[in-house]
Formats: sequence, structure tokens, C-alpha cells
Amino acid sequence: MGPLLLVLLYPLSCVSGLPFYNGFYYSNNPSSWNSHGEGIFNGVKLVVETPEETLFSHPGANVTLPCRYHYEPAPLSPRPVRVKWWKLSENGSPELDVLVAIGLRHRTFGDYRGRVHLREDGEREASLQIRDVRLEDSGRYRCEVIDGLEDESGLVELELRGVVFPYQHPRGRYQLNFHEAQRACEEQDAVVASFEQLFRAWEEGLDCCNAGWLQDASVQYPIARARQPCGGLGLAPGVRSYGPRHHRRHRYDAFCFAPALRGQVYYLELPEKLTLAEAKEACREDGAHIAKVGQLFAAWKFRGLDRCDAGWLADGSARYPVVHPRPNCGPLEPGVRSFGFPDPQSRKYGVYCYRRR
Repeated sequence: MGPLLLVLLYPLSCVSGLPFYNGFYYSNNPSSWNSHGEGIFNGVKLVVETPEETLFSHPGANVTLPCRYHYEPAPLSPRPVRVKWWKLSENGSPELDVLVAIGLRHRTFGDYRGRVHLREDGEREASLQIRDVRLEDSGRYRCEVIDGLEDESGLVELELRGVVFPYQHPRGRYQLNFHEAQRACEEQDAVVASFEQLFRAWEEGLDCCNAGWLQDASVQYPIARARQPCGGLGLAPGVRSYGPRHHRRHRYDAFCFAPALRGQVYYLELPEKLTLAEAKEACREDGAHIAKVGQLFAAWKFRGLDRCDAGWLADGSARYPVVHPRPNCGPLEPGVRSFGFPDPQSRKYGVYCYRRR
């Protein structure tokens, strides 16, 4: 029994003592790793480079997420590597595989199929190109380069240009549970805003006393100027939070995020005011559609749409955008003014139309 046990143990001890060899010897000594977490093997360091600044794009565009790698010092001959891209988890959503590539072979996943590929215009290039960018593409991506047992990675953040706006149900304040808030934003050519988007909007001056759902199912509201009806004078300005709420039982407003426009929003010049049904038909006759709330906000934010004329929108509300406040044109701050949801038969309003390019 003794010799047999010795025979079995001997090869195991030999296997554990052999180094993995793929052209470099790897060290398990912690001193062989530098302070940036870059692996050093046999005096050679694999470095992955991605930009620190956030990239901006808009729906329908093509965008490149830069990622390059190199060795220090450079090896004498090219080395095969595996490149993997994935989208990081945010606001409770799962991580999403995007692309895996080894040499000329690659595989794409989910909604990225047919829309992503690696840029191939340079040596040691691992940049990801995304075609026909969508709202849900916004977020943080990781680029990982794998050389045998060695792997290094970098982060790239993609953000879509857009505008955050508060949205209420036609019945009034605090009528939407989380799922209804999601549908309401989608119907206005938008999505429920993330905390980061709301925070950036607050930094730009967004001030709203009504709490609304965010993408992570928390309920928050931005206050630029502290006042008694909005949490009191004792609290500093900021984004105030009610924390996570129950998806179905609790009801609030919504904060929606609308991307930059791909078309044109305009006030249709007509000799008479219209009912809601007449407004929709007038836009169709002009080769367009009646505008949605998100489209009007985006036109105000990014195209400088400025009108003192209230007009119907697709959800039955009446609003008008003001870039340059002036007498007889509402409050002294820029913004999109609202008359709420008037009687659809009322003939007090014009119409804002949207024509896709």
C-alpha cells in the first residue's frame, strides 16, 4: 500500500510544481504586481488603455468605445489574445455580455447582435464599435484583454445626451406605480431617468417639489432652492430621497429622460386654434406627427425651441417651451411651461408637431 500511495502522490506533486507556459513565465509573488494591478510576467507588463472621460452620443448614431493594449517592453513577435467586452450592472440590472473575440473569430450577444464589432485598423486594437446606438446602451463598459493566465481591463462610460423632465399622470399628482412610470416615460419617447441623470439635471438647475420614480425604483426629487413647502428651509439644496419603494403599491410621479432629437419639433402655424383631435390631424396633413412631451423638452434643451404659444401634445397636455424668459410669457426662468391636461374639445391651443429626419 505504501509504494502505491507514493506513486500516486509523486505525479501530483510534480504537476503542481510545473509552471504554466505560454511564452512567458508567470510569477505568483505579490511583489511582481505593480500598484495599478498590472500583471508583470518575466519582466513584461500587459497594459490596457481606455479613456478617463465620459463619451457622449445620441440614439441612432455610431460610436466607438476606445480600448488599446500593449506590452512593456514589447515582445519580439505578435501574441494571440482574447478580448471580451461587457456592460456592467447598474441600478439592479444584470451584467450583459456584449462581445468575445479571439483573432478573427468573434461572438456577439443579446441586443448587441449585428450592431457591434471590434475596430480592426491597428495592431493591438480592442476598441468596440456600436452601430445604431439605443437608449439602453447608455452605461459603463469593461474591456478585458486576456493573454494566457494574464488579463487586464479598463472601463469606458457611454452617456447619451438628453434632458430629464418630471412627468405626471393626466389624473394628477402621485398616480403612477413603478411599472406605470416606466410605460408613461416610454410613451413620451423617453425612459425613466437614472440617479446620475437626475443629479446632473439638478446641477444644471432642475428644481421640482414632486417626488418621482427613478430607474432603480427609488423615489427622489431635486431641490435647487430650499423653501418651506419642499422639505423646509433647514435642509440644504440637493437631490432628496425617499429610498426604494414598492414597485406596485406605492405611487408617485416620474422623472423621465429624453435623448437628443433625431428630427424636428415645430409649432404649426395655423389661423385658428384646435381641439386635440384636430391638432393630431393637422400634423398628419403636414407630413408629421403630433409631438410627444419628451420630444418637446429635447427640442427646448438642444435646439433652442422658444415659443410663447401653448400647443397640444400627444398625451393630451398643452405646453410651450421658453428659452428666453420675457414679459407675458410665464415665469422668469427658462423651461417648458404646462397648462396640464385641458378638455380635449377645447379650442384654446395650437399644436407642436414632430417630423422625423
